[in-house]
Amino acid sequence: MAKVIMVQGTTSNAGKSLMVAALCRILKQDGFKTAPFKSQNMALNSYITADGAEMGRAQVMQAEAAGIAPDVRMNPILLKPTSDCGSQVIVNGTVRGTMSARDYYPYKKQLIPDIMDAYDSLAAEYDIIVIEGAGSPAEINLRENDIVNMGLAELVDAPVLLVGDIDRGGVFASLYGTVALLQPEEQRRIKGLMINKFRGDVDILRPGLDMMEEKLHIPFVGVVPYLYLDIDDEDSLSERLYTKQQAALLDITVIRLPRISNFTDFAPLERIPGVSVRYVTRTNELRKPDLVLLPGSKNTMDDLKWMRQNGLEAAVKQYAAAGNPVFGICGGYQMMGLTLSDPEGVEAGGCMEGMGLLPVHTTFCANKTTTQVHGCMETVHGIFPGLSGTEFDGYEIHMGETTYENTAKPLTAITRGTERVMDGAQRGNCYGTYVHGIFDQEVVSKTLIAALMERKGISAADVQAFDTEAYKQQQYDLLADAVRSSLDMDRIYRILNREV
Repeated sequence: MAKVIMVQGTTSNAGKSLMVAALCRILKQDGFKTAPFKSQNMALNSYITADGAEMGRAQVMQAEAAGIAPDVRMNPILLKPTSDCGSQVIVNGTVRGTMSARDYYPYKKQLIPDIMDAYDSLAAEYDIIVIEGAGSPAEINLRENDIVNMGLAELVDAPVLLVGDIDRGGVFASLYGTVALLQPEEQRRIKGLMINKFRGDVDILRPGLDMMEEKLHIPFVGVVPYLYLDIDDEDSLSERLYTKQQAALLDITVIRLPRISNFTDFAPLERIPGVSVRYVTRTNELRKPDLVLLPGSKNTMDDLKWMRQNGLEAAVKQYAAAGNPVFGICGGYQMMGLTLSDPEGVEAGGCMEGMGLLPVHTTFCANKTTTQVHGCMETVHGIFPGLSGTEFDGYEIHMGETTYENTAKPLTAITRGTERVMDGAQRGNCYGTYVHGIFDQEVVSKTLIAALMERKGISAADVQAFDTEAYKQQQYDLLADAVRSSLDMDRIYRILNREV
């Protein structure tokens, strides 16, 4: 049976996901077969495994750091918010239904057998399991039915490392207050404290560390510096969504929808020298970009209404009417069509007009498409003819079926299992597809950027090849090196071995 250690945080975005990834990488480097685990994740950034199961991107990132294939057992419960008070509930990669927060709270204890089956199965195959908590363990109003923090730690008898974010300020108060609000048996489970995102001289911090250890009788296992790394972020907490970048040679704008999902689709474009990717929420932020991207959404109809109300829809349509390129993925593609219909109330219910940029119609249905695909671009018109015939791999996650008008031209042909189908649409310089991860293919992203540069009169010869996989591995190694040098790894191994 695997050894286990758990990382909990004083708040959301304290750095739990990154610390789990770092530990997975360090333990892999040290020769241990290691897997991440998070019993319940709430995120709109999801991924489809090779067997068609849906899981959170954070555990995918951690699996990559551990050098193993993503497995839905690493995230048996995924909650995808559909509104401020409700979420789609996905158990072991399959949709169980949509529930309000009030209904889900008493229901979730029924999912403990699913959690334990997934955990025990992983623990039988790996040397070490590194568990990530969620939010804070000190949410005392939620403790009774907890299945993701101390409740899970108790179920699997996991020692805990508690991490606080010093960049937000008040880190000592948040660490002390978190421990103080726990039950005595839960306090005893915490075997080490960590501070994350520190900028400065650790010696200046030392008196505070000593005082905290004296008050809590829990040692610090490390102070991790603020890390400037390019690693997939956890859902809407990602800093990149709020960064107001200045335009580079090429200015690409993403509409930051209220329920934006899978924004990691655009990370490969950010990594190309001379390209800036900006996320905007208002018309005055749009300016004059070289490309507008419409991302996925967990509620396409409501997010289109939001664009309609704040003027972004009109601005994007005006931009497209001037012959400028607009590219939509998944929900963004659906928005670009002529109509959106929801007869079963999967989203907002009813019918509404789309943006009218593509000659397609979307009807939402209860059946969810979740599959990995291989595809090939059809003959591509407009400013991207160089994409014609290029191949790619990606995945689909959507609950709508899109049909074509007679005049519609598909953008790609994809293979789902053994079935070959047409996907996406194009008209003029407007393009849409259901395929997430399409820009991960070097040939696709490089060709797209080269075409935009040529349109702007910039030499496309400067577009550099980019090996996404090699780059990811480099970033994971840099993460591991920085965290290893900041932590007392001898003590962490003693915690793993139950020696402290």
